[in-house]
Parts: sequence; C-alpha cells; structure tokens
Amino acid sequence: MAPPRARTRWSALAAGALIQCCAGSSYCFGVYSPALKASQRYDQSALDAVAFFKDVGANAGVLSGFLAAWAPAGRRRPWIVLLAGAALCAAGYLPMWLAVAGIAPAPLPLMCAYMLLAAQAQTFFNTADVVSAVENFPDRRGTVIGIMKGFLGLSGAILVQIYRTLHIDPTTFILMLAVLPTAITLMLMYFVDVHNSNERSAVQSVCFAILLLLVLSPVAVAVKAQKTESIQHEEPTSEQRIGLLQEEVAEGSESAGSSTALGASNQDLSAGKENLNVLQAMGKLNFWLLFLAMACGMGSGLATVNNISQIGGSLGYTYKETSTLVTLWSIWNFSGRFGAGFISDHFLRLRGVGRPFFIGVTLLIMSVGHAIISSGLPASLYIGSVLVGLCYGCQWALMPSITSEIFGLNHFGTIFNMVAVASPVGSYILSVRVVGFIYDMESPPDDHGCQERGSSIGGSCTQGCSLSLTHEMCTYTGVQNMVLI
Repeated sequence: MAPPRARTRWSALAAGALIQCCAGSSYCFGVYSPALKASQRYDQSALDAVAFFKDVGANAGVLSGFLAAWAPAGRRRPWIVLLAGAALCAAGYLPMWLAVAGIAPAPLPLMCAYMLLAAQAQTFFNTADVVSAVENFPDRRGTVIGIMKGFLGLSGAILVQIYRTLHIDPTTFILMLAVLPTAITLMLMYFVDVHNSNERSAVQSVCFAILLLLVLSPVAVAVKAQKTESIQHEEPTSEQRIGLLQEEVAEGSESAGSSTALGASNQDLSAGKENLNVLQAMGKLNFWLLFLAMACGMGSGLATVNNISQIGGSLGYTYKETSTLVTLWSIWNFSGRFGAGFISDHFLRLRGVGRPFFIGVTLLIMSVGHAIISSGLPASLYIGSVLVGLCYGCQWALMPSITSEIFGLNHFGTIFNMVAVASPVGSYILSVRVVGFIYDMESPPDDHGCQERGSSIGGSCTQGCSLSLTHEMCTYTGVQNMVLI
C-alpha cells in the first residue's frame, strides 16, 4: 500500500477551512468601531464611510478572481493568491492600528484607504479557498462552498472570542487582526492546491458526513478521510466541471426510465452548459437579476452588522453586550452559510428545487429580522440579529453555487467576485445614505451619536434605520420570487 500523500484535496479542504477561520476580520468592525470613532472624532456618517470602504474591499474581489484565473486551467496556484492576501492584511491593519493608537494619525481618506487594503485581503483568502474547493469537489460544490463560506462567517465569532479571552483593548485588537490571519495563512498556504480526483462517490459521501459531524476539527477529518480513501480502488470517471443543472434535460430525455437521474450522488448535474467569461456573463439577464438580489440582501445585512454597536448603544446595551451581538451574528452567519449549501444540494438533487427559491426565502426571513429590530422591544436586537445573520450567511452560500451553475467553472472565481460587488453597492446605499443619515439626524447636534440617550431617542434611531431596510427587503422579495425563479 502506498504511503499517504501530505498534499491531497482533503488536506487542501482542511487547510482552506482553517484559513477561513481567521479570514473574516471585516465582520469584527463592530468591536473596534467605537474606538475608531472616538480616537478620530468621527460622526456616524464618517464612520459609515470607513465601513463602506471595508465592504468594498471585502466583497469586490475582481482582482483576486483575475489572479486566481491567471494560471492555466487545471494548474491553479492558490498559494500566490493567499500570499497576496496576507500582504494586504498586514499592509492595511498595521497603519490603522498606528493611527488609532495615536502613533501615526491619519486623515479620513487615508483611513478609508487602510480599511480598503485590510478588507481586500479577505477576498484573496476567500477566492483561493473557495475556487480550490469547488475544483477539487465539482460534484459537491454546494456543500464545499457552504463549508468554506461557513468558516468565513464563523471567523468573526472566533476572532472576537480570542479578543475577549486575551482581555485586550479594541486598539490592540486591530493589531491582532494584522498579525493572526497573516501568520495562519503563511503557515498553511502550502497545502491549498487543486488536485484531480478519481475517487468513488461512496467514499466521498462518508468523508463529507464526517466533515458535517466534526466541522470544528478539519485537520483530524482530513487525515481520517485520506486514510479511508487510500485503501479504495480508484475507478476513473469522466471530468464534469461545466455549466448549470442538467436536471431539466435529464428529466425530458432519460430520467423517466432511470432511477439515478436525480439520486446518483456522484453525478455532476451541471454538465452540458457553456462556460462564459465575465463580459459574456454580464451580458445575461440572470447576472443582473442575481446582482440586484445580492445588493438588497447582502447590503442590508452589512448595514446591520456595520452599525450594530451604535444601534445597541442607542437601545441601552453595554459594550460587552454589543460585542456579544457581533459574536452571535457571526455564529448564525456561519450556520446559514454551512446549512444553505448542504440543504440546497439536497433539495436540488432529490426534489428538483432550484437554489433561487432559497434566495427568495432568505430575503423574506431577513425582512422579518429587520422588523423585529425596528420594534425596539427588549431583546429585539438579539433576535433580529440572529435572523439577519442567518439569512446573510445563506445568501453567501447560495450565490457562488448559482453563479457556477449558470456561468460555468472556467471563470468562476472572477464572475462570482463580480456579483459580490453588489454587496458593497447595497451597503453604501443602505448603510451610508440611509442608516448613517437617519442616525445623525436623530442624534443631538453636539453629540455624534444616540448612545446612552434613553429609549425614546434610541428607539427613534433604530426604528428609522431598520424600517427603511425592512420595506426595501419586502418589496424586492416579491419581485425576485416572480422573476428569478
């Protein structure tokens, strides 16, 4: 028996998951935003402007997509993308820490540039890990995307818990964000690579079941999966890496007399469709419908998490309670990302339910979450942030899967990062132009915020912000369900 290899698609999956565990520093903005606001003497609109550049950097991953697609198909070099991400992370957070600590003060435009660089690192980490996982497991793309996106969402909670365990101040936390993700990426990027797979589906199913049960132990799972697969006979299968759901074609031709059309676990349901480049994809109506859906859903989710500290302060929450809200939001963000990928795969294969249906469901539930936050009732921010975080995570798992199925895998990294630009677009409109404006309008003119102002002013700030988001979400949910599905 041949000795197990150190670098396999399973080790790539495990290493990618660990990198994702510390890659979501942008979700921790609510933890250090009060320190940033106080040290730089920003009002809420200025702070939301910094948050907007964070959202642009964290979601506009076109550069990382082009870098990932630069190598010839079949021989990607994910470590180059990860190395660039590590450099950007350090280059953004280190000068930001110097500015907040008072060592090297920076004006608002320069602070926005620092935030842009720091957040842009997240797209490089995410693109390398997601594209590698999809190419290594093309027949389980929904599940592996859910795993990668899930760990990215959970990383916010992980980083916040490290911050609270070390008992450091928010300024030092910014320094930690510069060092920790960079160090983890440099240590693990060697293992992230694209591998050709010929394993049988039964072994894949067993290993994915283990991943689902032991999702917090990716290294142990990878070792176990490799040992299990090393004793199996390899059986060659045809490469199936292109296009969208062949389910409709199969139903019209062969599935009437075949019981494996929807149930075969190793069949790539997306064979038979053309692979489009980014310009061709942008010429399709489906691209812009998906773009609009993500602008509404992800934009409102980012507007909530960017302002969660200020909304919590306006409702009388303490600093410790608002940091707990960030953790709670991240955990349910993870749950949504992980669960949506697996559930959508299940219903697609067994029930024929398309993934856009789940986009509509998450938009509807998210509107309910905004309505709960706007009520201003006791514990409403806890309940509302759970619903918003869950649905936000679901959308991040569903969007890349839909993109790969509609437009193919050859330019998947570039196209899904282009669709992700919708997130900062929606965030700018809803967070800067709506939430920030209403927050400052309701604040006393000599007090740049609603914190510690009592229930009347705090409730007015929260209700004005959240009701506008709720109305937008409810309106678009109906349109998306009628058109995109």
